[in-house]
Amino acid sequence: MAEPRVVHVEVNGQRYPIRSSLDPSYVQELASYVDRKLKVAYDSAPSSDTLGLAILAALNIADEFFRARDSQLQVDGTVTARAGELERMVDSALALAEPGRRD
Repeated sequence: MAEPRVVHVEVNGQRYPIRSSLDPSYVQELASYVDRKLKVAYDSAPSSDTLGLAILAALNIADEFFRARDSQLQVDGTVTARAGELERMVDSALALAEPGRRD
């Protein structure tokens, strides 16, 4: 793992020093994403204070994450079920192919 370093990012017009061992360009990308989410929150609730906007942005990001996670779990479940069915089919085919076996 890389040695932690300070990456300066800007979110909502404020500059923040972030100490991280992640790639600095990735940290910048994360900060840009959060900044965009804050702008969307501001557009939907322009009279909110900074904390309210941050909470709204965090809830939107959490919603995106939960939806992506649930979607991935659904895909994983489908793949697991299909793999199980394929395994049963192969087992049946192999059993039928055994010499002297007739069902």
